[in-house]
Amino acid sequence: MVIGGKTGIGLGVAEAARASGASVIVASRRTETAETRPDLVPFTQVELDLRDESSVRAAFQTIGALDHLVVTASPDLGSWGTFMDDDMRGVRGYMEGKFLGSWASARHAAPLLRAGGSITFLTGGLAVRPKAGFAAATSAFAAVEALSASLALELAPTRVNTIRPGFIDTDMWRFLPTEQREGLRQKIAAAFPVRRIGQAADIGHAALFLMTNPYVTGTVVEVSGGETLVPSVS
Repeated sequence: MVIGGKTGIGLGVAEAARASGASVIVASRRTETAETRPDLVPFTQVELDLRDESSVRAAFQTIGALDHLVVTASPDLGSWGTFMDDDMRGVRGYMEGKFLGSWASARHAAPLLRAGGSITFLTGGLAVRPKAGFAAATSAFAAVEALSASLALELAPTRVNTIRPGFIDTDMWRFLPTEQREGLRQKIAAAFPVRRIGQAADIGHAALFLMTNPYVTGTVVEVSGGETLVPSVS
């Protein structure tokens, strides 16, 4: 099951799992039709809102037993506001959707996981390279990584890991003008050791590794193209 598996990184994970022979469930807040999203026809769709634990609980009750859970969903980029906003609605909403949503998903999935199963969370480079204006995302990502390590002990022998992506070229960046988005791609290609921006399939590859390697748990796999080795790109 991939929560957030209908777009971006989540869809990349879902497609990689399906290509390896898995039957994949993709979960999000809305069900898409075959007419509007023919690419989702090979997947089973489930409605789930990470900000609502009753929705999370109901989704897992519907699904039943499963082998692996991957939680890729996050609130929209920039939805957290800034540290000195007039109120804390932004950060509360972001923590509810990212950290507590990941917590609830793992909590309700754990009893359903078959032997040899795994849980994989998704964070981001901000967890280790903070930037001004991103305090909520940085804090949420760090909290998810700490949760992952804790659950690797608490849920053992179920394996629990985290993927920490760098810049990945998905619709997450659609808020940028086309020229600015292309400029970002060029800056990354020039600066990063791998000489290109990341793709959703790169994260899918890492997710498959974490799902299928029986001796990996409690770890963070960074898939960033060497981003942390060079000056920050923005």
